[in-house]
Amino acid sequence: MNFLTHLIGYAAAIREFVAPTYRPERYYMRGPGPACARRGHTLGISAH
Repeated sequence: MNFLTHLIGYAAAIREFVAPTYRPERYYMRGPGPACARRGHTLGISAH
């Protein structure tokens, strides 16, 4: 049984390497990013 568990784990790792599953939460940006902070203004109102 232990061998089968390891075999299933290895097969899952190989499958993830060959065809990774899409995880949108890894790529979806929540909130303003560093470029927005560098601009130094919010909602189009200049800070000058």
